[in-house]
Amino acid sequence: MNAAAEIHRERLEARRASAEAATRAARRISNARLASFVLGLGVAWLALAERVLSPLWLVFFGAVFLGLVLAHDAARRRRVSAERAHEHHAQALARMEHRFASPERTGERYLDAEHPYALHLDLFGRGSLFELLSRAQTRAGEDRLAAWLLAPATPDVLRARHAAVEELRARLDLREDLAVLGPEVRHGVHPEPLVRWGEAPRRFASPALRIGAAALSAASVVAVAAALVGATSFLPALAAVAAQSVFALFLRARVSAVLEAIEAPARDLAQLTALVLRVEREVVSAPLLIELRAALSADGAPASRELARLHRLVTLLDWRRNQLFAPIALLLLWGTQLAFALESWRARCGHRLAPWLEALGTLEALCDLAAHAFEHPEDPFPEIADAGPLFDARGLGHPLLPEGVCVRNDLRLDANLALAVISGSNMSGKSTLLRSVGTAVVLALAGAPVRATALRLSPLAVGASLRVQDSLQEGASRFFAELLCLRRVVALCAGPLPALFLLDEILQGTNSHDRGIGASALVRGLLARGAIGLVTTHDLALTAMVDALAPRARNAHFEDELRDGELHFDYKLREGVVRRSNALALMRSVGLELDAPSV
Repeated sequence: MNAAAEIHRERLEARRASAEAATRAARRISNARLASFVLGLGVAWLALAERVLSPLWLVFFGAVFLGLVLAHDAARRRRVSAERAHEHHAQALARMEHRFASPERTGERYLDAEHPYALHLDLFGRGSLFELLSRAQTRAGEDRLAAWLLAPATPDVLRARHAAVEELRARLDLREDLAVLGPEVRHGVHPEPLVRWGEAPRRFASPALRIGAAALSAASVVAVAAALVGATSFLPALAAVAAQSVFALFLRARVSAVLEAIEAPARDLAQLTALVLRVEREVVSAPLLIELRAALSADGAPASRELARLHRLVTLLDWRRNQLFAPIALLLLWGTQLAFALESWRARCGHRLAPWLEALGTLEALCDLAAHAFEHPEDPFPEIADAGPLFDARGLGHPLLPEGVCVRNDLRLDANLALAVISGSNMSGKSTLLRSVGTAVVLALAGAPVRATALRLSPLAVGASLRVQDSLQEGASRFFAELLCLRRVVALCAGPLPALFLLDEILQGTNSHDRGIGASALVRGLLARGAIGLVTTHDLALTAMVDALAPRARNAHFEDELRDGELHFDYKLREGVVRRSNALALMRSVGLELDAPSV
């Protein structure tokens, strides 16, 4: 187990101890609170019924009880924080041991069957690359990580991300604190409603209405107060209240619309404010992180301060529901005044909500990559070449395979050697190699470290055909589904980046003659458009296409060995064409009786 795992384990034990200590403290405080309540009842009887004690003792016991209530709440919060931190480190260890225990982090909502590689490279779903990487607490953070995995970045952007991830790699306290802010933020803060609210047209633009509301409510308060102390009759008070009622009735529809619009978006403002505040406290030096910190401001004021103001307005709005305060709220035009205040905040900061959430999501995605880098210190950042096509890997493996079973291989593709045709038996490692190459490119062009000893590559547009299935609902055969997938791969060649194609068992849904002609023509067309890639096949006849494409193509293969009736694979990529098949041996291994052919 590496040093990162040991650090997570040490913190795991420390947070468990903290949670247990907080639980014991909460239990003691709860017992003391109960005792103080019982003693308070006794003191109340002695002071009010027997009159042997001063009633001031009730104030003392009331203060003690209130202090114990606050102390119990603080202990409960410490316990919850420690438990969340414990869960954070437990999940980190689970990921390092390839035990995925976060079904809510599979990212299946980002899976698009029409995407050129997302389905084929296991980017989303149970046990996916997204589940391995994702730790974000907001939907904006998850959206940003998914977007990075689904589209390559430019070399300059990638280098900026590398610097930011390298700086964040050792920031365990930051990542733990973000996780402790936890479930409320994760399940509650969605960017779309809040951004839509911030960018919606204003319903109150004139300051005259706000001034009028303040003047009317002030006049009502003064008139009612004067009447209560006997300075005037109640007639002025009634007139003032009537005037403000007419004013409120005139604005009722617009005020209701403003107050209703804020309810759903503002539900989790407290947690979002705390999250932004924690990010603002972090001292950073990487250019991208400095840029993100600058984005979390409004004319020099921290975003957390403005979000806290909005949260206070929403909290004040909830006072209307208090039965004791409701009459006062009516007198003060409480809802109307707060509607004006909310609209004023929206005019000042509403357009900033989208950039704030975008900056926060970007930082969370960087923290995801930094956590992965910290937990896999042997995985290097790739070297990004400005010109291509190029993919040059040493010691390439798949990040979703445990290190103990991950067999690594070397592979280079470029303009001079653009194609490798991989032959080999069933289960020998052909598909895994394609997924390893594709996943390495996706991670590299997202800004993450890669599972290799070294990788140098240029920006590439990945197109894959590995998971092709027929569809009863759409009436599409597997062969037709593969043709649609191949069409998407070919379409990438018209884009601005060189294409990297990964084609597994190409055109296996048709006869050998048509497969050979079709596959050869397709691959020649891809190479003519500047693409590079890999093709795997069981059909050894397809390996002959290399001869026609030499020296820009080569054959390579995986071998197997039958020992004591069992097949063994070493998953090592070798030059040339495979010379044997394991199909008959596999049939016998599952109990199928094969008669010898008659002579």
